[in-house]
Amino acid sequence: MTLASVVGQPRAIDALQSALRSGSVHHAYLFAGPEGVGKELTAVGLAQALTCPEQPDVGCGTCSSCTRISKGAHPDVSWLMPDAERVDRGLAGRSDFATTPSRDIRVDQIRALLERICLRGLESKRKVAIVVDAHQMNTQAQNAFLKTLEEPPADTTLILLASAPDKLLPTIRSRCSKVSFGPLPVELVAERLQKERELDAPTAMLAAVMAGGSLGRAMALDLKALAARQDVIRSFEALKPGDVSAMLRWAATFGESREDAEQALSILSLWTRDVAMAKVGGERLANRDLDALAHEVAARTHESMLHRRHALLDKARATIVERNGSPRLQLERMLIELLEGR
Repeated sequence: MTLASVVGQPRAIDALQSALRSGSVHHAYLFAGPEGVGKELTAVGLAQALTCPEQPDVGCGTCSSCTRISKGAHPDVSWLMPDAERVDRGLAGRSDFATTPSRDIRVDQIRALLERICLRGLESKRKVAIVVDAHQMNTQAQNAFLKTLEEPPADTTLILLASAPDKLLPTIRSRCSKVSFGPLPVELVAERLQKERELDAPTAMLAAVMAGGSLGRAMALDLKALAARQDVIRSFEALKPGDVSAMLRWAATFGESREDAEQALSILSLWTRDVAMAKVGGERLANRDLDALAHEVAARTHESMLHRRHALLDKARATIVERNGSPRLQLERMLIELLEGR
């Protein structure tokens, strides 16, 4: 794994490689973008480039240093993440904690990290710290981390990975060099799904689009969700203006959790695209088994309403994902705004 081998994020990789070539690597980076699109792989590649003895400022990906970085075992590359994430990755067990593993990054974790990076490097002149889910730092942790950004240790690069960067203090964001990551091309995600999950081409493409261009989300997607998407779509299209109780029931059903709401919104975004395609006579619908319904909805829905629907779906998803909005409440708002405009 090297920077050059990261796919689907050419702008981010070009910016980092340019900084390496010119010797203008920033002391702190904020990798901002959706989950599962390559932020962590890029952080590994950057850490390799900064510490590789074989190919300095590039990273060979095969030497002892690069190999240990990819395994999270290099003494000069520190990793920090919420305890719950460590458990999810198998890096710790629930029995290792006296209470339920936290989803937050706590101030004591930040202090321990700062103690480590202030020490002299054991193998490399430069030290690197990678903070996974940096947006999960609580207020105390962010304030403690801010002091380090204001007076960074010498020869240290801090890399913050955040899928919801707006949750970070403005002062933290302003002191980091932001590198933006966008959704991966759905064709790329679908290709990987075909190879690694052995899915047929139509199913892989549907899963890739539902995952919003996130390879991580697509790889973890429960295939039962693909089969259940008809319930989401048919119940959504059955909603009527003025039937507020039905709207609330729909929001309660598909907004039980953040994951459920994101999935429902992804399904409806793809469905809206299909309806728009049907309206202009397109035949390459993702939901091919709902072709008749797509044409029926297209016939009774004005083009401007499809644009409105798409915008409201995007707005609801962004509020849930990036601003930690209540899934159920955002679905309710989206439905009320949408049906009022029908």
